Amino acid sequence: RRMATTPATTLLDVFRRHVRLRPRHPLLLFREQVLTYEDVELRSNRAAWALRRRAGLRGGRAVAVFLPNEPAYLWTWLALAKLGCPMACLNCNVRGRALRHALEAAEATVMLASPGERGQ
Repeated sequence: RRMATTPATTLLDVFRRHVRLRPRHPLLLFREQVLTYEDVELRSNRAAWALRRRAGLRGGRAVAVFLPNEPAYLWTWLALAKLGCPMACLNCNVRGRALRHALEAAEATVMLASPGERGQ
């Protein structure tokens, strides 16, 4: 039903609704760390600001994301959605020709990676 609305309801819309309605409710448990909707909203806003300001990202520019399964992945995804940048999710276990192929298929001009992911 939500996809039938005009414009369609996105996951970012749903996330923002939860931030408004229950900002201090837990959203993510990672190891011993509990992050609330408000925590993730603030971190994604900071990430969006930095990506726009320092990396010059603008809406419509595809970004390859090469991050391990950790909380930063979530707020990076939200930051890119807030900027209007499509995200190409790259498996951080892929290397060599498979990684090169994924990057070429994504047509991304920017790749975000953690310091431990070198893609060699």
